[in-house]
Amino acid sequence: MRNRLCDYSFTGGLLMHHFTKHSHTRLLALCLSAGLIMGSLSGCSNQGQGNGTTDTIAESASTSSTDVTDITAFPMPEGPEESTIYVEPVDGISDDFYRGMDASAVLALENSGVKYYNFDGEEQDVFMTLAQAGVNYIRLRVWNDPYDENGNGYGGGNNDVATAIALGQRATQYGMKVCIDFHYSDFWADPKKQFVPKAWEGMNIEEKADALYNYTLDSLTQILEAGVNVGMVQIGNEINNGMSGETDVANVRKLLTAGSKAVREAAADSGKDILVAVHYTNIDDMKKLDTLLTGLQVKEIDYDIVGLSFYPYWHGTMDDLKNTIIHIRDTYGKKVYVAENAYCYTAEDGDGSANSVEGTGDLAEGYSASVQGQANEVRDVCAAASEAGAEGIFYWEGTWIPVGPADADNSAIWEKSGSGWASSYASDYDPKDAGQYYGGCSWDNQAMFDFTGHPLASLNIFKYLKYGATAPLTVESIPALTVSCNLGAEAKLPDTVSVIYNDRSVAQVPVTWDTDDVAAIDTETGGTFTVSGSLNDGSEVTATVTVERVNYVQNPSFEDADTSMWTVTYAGDTDPTDYQVKVADAHSGEVAFHFWSGTSDMEFSIEQRFTDLEPGTYELSAFSQGGDLSADASMELYAVVDGKELTDPFMLTTYADWQNPTVSGIKVTDGTLTIGVRYQCNMNSWGTLDDVTLNRVGD
Repeated sequence: MRNRLCDYSFTGGLLMHHFTKHSHTRLLALCLSAGLIMGSLSGCSNQGQGNGTTDTIAESASTSSTDVTDITAFPMPEGPEESTIYVEPVDGISDDFYRGMDASAVLALENSGVKYYNFDGEEQDVFMTLAQAGVNYIRLRVWNDPYDENGNGYGGGNNDVATAIALGQRATQYGMKVCIDFHYSDFWADPKKQFVPKAWEGMNIEEKADALYNYTLDSLTQILEAGVNVGMVQIGNEINNGMSGETDVANVRKLLTAGSKAVREAAADSGKDILVAVHYTNIDDMKKLDTLLTGLQVKEIDYDIVGLSFYPYWHGTMDDLKNTIIHIRDTYGKKVYVAENAYCYTAEDGDGSANSVEGTGDLAEGYSASVQGQANEVRDVCAAASEAGAEGIFYWEGTWIPVGPADADNSAIWEKSGSGWASSYASDYDPKDAGQYYGGCSWDNQAMFDFTGHPLASLNIFKYLKYGATAPLTVESIPALTVSCNLGAEAKLPDTVSVIYNDRSVAQVPVTWDTDDVAAIDTETGGTFTVSGSLNDGSEVTATVTVERVNYVQNPSFEDADTSMWTVTYAGDTDPTDYQVKVADAHSGEVAFHFWSGTSDMEFSIEQRFTDLEPGTYELSAFSQGGDLSADASMELYAVVDGKELTDPFMLTTYADWQNPTVSGIKVTDGTLTIGVRYQCNMNSWGTLDDVTLNRVGD
C-alpha cells in the first residue's frame, strides 16, 4: 500500500529532539559527522522530567560554540548562461530573494551510504553544490524527540537539535542562511496531525506554553552558539488546524506567543536579527486563512512573516498563489514567503516505496514530468512570488533521494538510519499513519538530484532566476493525442501534432504513423487502439484512437451551463421550461430539461440545428419521463432533413417511467439537419427530457 508520505500535508514538518541517555552514541556520530568539536558527554541526562525544557541537551551540541569559519561564498551569474535547460529570466527579482532548499534528510541519507556529487561528477558536500547552484537559504525541520524509549529513530531524517546543528553548520560554511522549522512534535506535523511531544503529555495549556518557551529558547540558543547563521525561525509547521496537540485557536495563540518570545530573546542574546514565521498551507481555502490571520492580528501576536505551502498539483494555479500573497501583505502588513514547493522531474520510482506524485495523471497543467518541467515550475513559482512582493521560496527536500535501487529491499537501511519517511519505531507515537505505512522516500522523483546523487540541471534554476539561461531548442513534451472515430467510418489521424519546446514555444510538426498500428484499428467492432508515430527528429508520439458511436449532439444531457446550442420555442407569454438540477429527475447526471405550468396548458419545443454533418445515415433518440397528462396530450421526437420531417410520437406515463423514442433512417446529404422534441401538455402536467443522442450508423 502506498505510504502516507503521499499525503501532501505531511511535508515540511519540523520538530526538535530532547536528548536522553540512550542518545549519547547517536549524538557522537552526528556531531563528528558535522565536524563539531566534541566536549564531554557527561552533561547529558534523562529528559524524562516532563517539563519540556532542554536544560540537558547534550553538552557537546550545546556548549561547543564553535563558530563556523572559512565561510565560502560563490558568485552569481552576471548575465544569461548556457545550459541544458531554458530559463526565462524573472523581471525585477531581488538579489535578496530567498532561493531556499529544505535539506533536512541529508545526514540520515549520508549515514545510509548515499553520496552526492557536483556537476563535474565529483563527490562533494551537497551543501557546497547547493550554494554553487544559487541556493542562499537552507530550511531544517526540528523534532523534539524523534526516538522511541530504546533510542530507535522514527525516521524522516531523525531531525533533532543535534541534526539541525550538524546540517546548519555546513550550510553556514557555504554562505547560506538557515531557517529553523520547529514542529513542536516528536514527528511530522501538518494540518492533519499535530501530536504533542511525549515530554509534554498531560500538561495544561499554561504548562505547555512554558515548556514550549523553554524548549525554543534553549534549543535555538544551542544552534546559535554552534555558529549556525539562523535568519528565520518557524514556530510551528502547517498549523492551520492546531499545534502541539492543541486545536483550540486561543490555546494555539498562547503557544505562538511563547515561541515568539523565546525567539526574540535568543536573537537579542546573540545579537542577530531573526525573523519569526508562522506557517500555513491550503491557500485554496482563503476564508480559513483569513480567519487564522485575523485572529493573530486581533490578539497582537508577535511575528514577522507568513509562510505558505504551495504545490501546484494540490493547491491551485500560480495566479492563486500570487493573489494570496498580495492579499496577506495588503491586509495584514506582514512579509510572506513560500515555505514549501516541489515538482517531479520523472514518473519513475527510485526506491520501490511509491511516489507521492506519480508524474502521470496527477501533473499540474503546463508542467511535464521532466527536468525542464521541474525547472519551469520552480521558475514560475519564483516569478509569481516575486511579482506579488514575497521574500522568496523554499524548495522542499530537493536532496531526498533513494538509499538503494527500486528493485532492492531497502527496509533495513531505512530502519537503521532513519532515511525513509518513517520507520516502524514510530508506530507507538503515530500508530494510524507511520505505524501502518512506514517505509522509504516517496519524494525521490521530486528531488533535484538523480537517483544516484548527481545534480539535475534544474538545480541551477536558483542562479538562473535573474538573467535566465539559454539552451539548444529541443522537444520538451508532446501533449497526449486522442482521436475519436465513429463505427464504420475511417480512422483519420492528423498529419501534424502539437509540440512544446523547452523554451515553451508551440509548433505543429509533421508526424509519421506506424502503418501496422493504423491497420490494426478495427472500425467495425470498435474499441480503443494505440498508434505510435515519430517526428523527423526521432521523437516518439502516441495517439489513442477510440472507435465508438459518436454522439453529435452538443450538450446532450444539459450538464453544461452553456445551453445556447438549444433553441426553445413556446406558445403564450410564459416559458414553462427550465434546466433543472435534480438528480432524481435526470436520466443521467444531475441536470435535465424540465417543464411544468400551474396556470395554463403548455405547447413548446426544444431543438438543435447542424450544418456540417458528415453525409450518411443517422439515428436519433432521447429519454423523457413525466406524469399527470390528459388524454389529448401529445409529444414527438423529430428530425427535419431535406425539407422532410421524420417523427416518433410517444406518451409520458408516470414518474421515472422513461420513454425512449427513436427516429431511424435519417439520410443526411448536405450536412444540414434539425432535431428536436415537441410537447403539447395540459396544465399541471410535468416532465423532463434528457440524453438526446444522434449517431451516424451508416453511409
